[in-house]
Amino acid sequence: MKVVIVGAGNVGYSIARSLSLEGHDIVVVERDLEVGSKVENELDVSVVIGNGSRPPVLEQAGIKSGCDVDFIVACTDRDEVNIMACWVGKRCGVKRVISRARGMEYTDTPQWATFLGIDVMNSPERSVARDIDDLLAVSAAVHATELFDGKAGSYAFRVGSDSPIVGMTLSEVGQEYPNLSAVMVYVERGNKGFVPSGDWVAMEGDLCFMVSFKDRVFHLQELFHPSSGKGLRRVMIVGGGKLGAHLARRLVRRYPGIDVKILDKNREKCDKLAGEMPRVTVLFGDGTDERLLLHEGIEDIDGFVATTDSDELNMILTVLADRMKARKTVAVVHKELYSRLAEDMPIDSVVNPNESLASLILRHVRYPETAGSLSLIDRIGAEMLEVTIPKDSPVVGKKLMDVGLPKGVLFAMVNRKGNIILPRGDMVIKGEDTVSIFATGDLLPRALRILGIQK
Repeated sequence: MKVVIVGAGNVGYSIARSLSLEGHDIVVVERDLEVGSKVENELDVSVVIGNGSRPPVLEQAGIKSGCDVDFIVACTDRDEVNIMACWVGKRCGVKRVISRARGMEYTDTPQWATFLGIDVMNSPERSVARDIDDLLAVSAAVHATELFDGKAGSYAFRVGSDSPIVGMTLSEVGQEYPNLSAVMVYVERGNKGFVPSGDWVAMEGDLCFMVSFKDRVFHLQELFHPSSGKGLRRVMIVGGGKLGAHLARRLVRRYPGIDVKILDKNREKCDKLAGEMPRVTVLFGDGTDERLLLHEGIEDIDGFVATTDSDELNMILTVLADRMKARKTVAVVHKELYSRLAEDMPIDSVVNPNESLASLILRHVRYPETAGSLSLIDRIGAEMLEVTIPKDSPVVGKKLMDVGLPKGVLFAMVNRKGNIILPRGDMVIKGEDTVSIFATGDLLPRALRILGIQK
């Protein structure tokens, strides 16, 4: 498959690295000579230096009339460049074009993408705000991702010292809590990770990745952390940019009576936000000012979210908020290195918008036959993908236990004509079932072949 990637920032680099390792023919277009040279030296890709919105530059990358390019992925930090690159690519015969959109007005409705002939246009701030919302609502969760349009989700909980399941096997947990309505897909213990079997014994500190119904997740949280409270009453967001503002709007829309505060040190931005969001308290000030945080009741905050433009500052802010007794802290970071470093710091959760966007783009490139969302759980090297079983699939009519999925691949949930169910080994697979598949390592393509979704 031939893919042209416009923009070699964090998102473009990540996508180029993943696809080149899979053996695809990748061309990267980057206007910055130093960045382009770095990509060329570190990855097995071709690099074209220049502005990706200009037809002569795109022609050097192979995008010209009648070209054989399968995908163009435009993911620079400039919407105009991304849109123009996709527009030119589509008219030159590129099969599918994908554009990043930093301006969320482009993704308020699908009309703009349709009008411009862009197959996929995504603003990562939307999905990131949704993930942060889930993390705040489920306070004990380290990781949260929506499944099946928000009806279900995947969550990671650490086994607490007061958890009743400590010392119990997975089979015993199922017997003791038959109405739990959840599937444990992975466990991380120390530096090791594995798909648990029935004889797995829960230990304090185990990080368990679960799939559960959205309306049942609080029962799951109580099982892992009985002492964790419920309810989201007060949230403080430091950083009044696009993500911070969108998150605030989402929270006041979803939680009646919630107290949301945005703190930013740009007075002009504060004045603008205050005029646009009457239900949000907008504060002008420095998020590192301890006296200000104490004055605003940081110790009674249910959720503290740092969304400034600086990864380093966001990490410092969340560590400070944790020290000042905020109940749940979330840091937004864009660099993969900082995501890993945060695991050794007193930060409850880290959200990476670049990973979120890369997940979406990789799903469309790797699995164009599928229509569901893809979640990359980089921490454990796993993927979750929603797929629909074709009517002519060789597994239709078979019991799940007889399908022969490789170890490390699980059916996490099944949507059968709108009814979402937890799969059992004796469940008979039907055509048009929509399935959420969990797969570790590089097993997902193999699973899709077994299910008759990919050749």
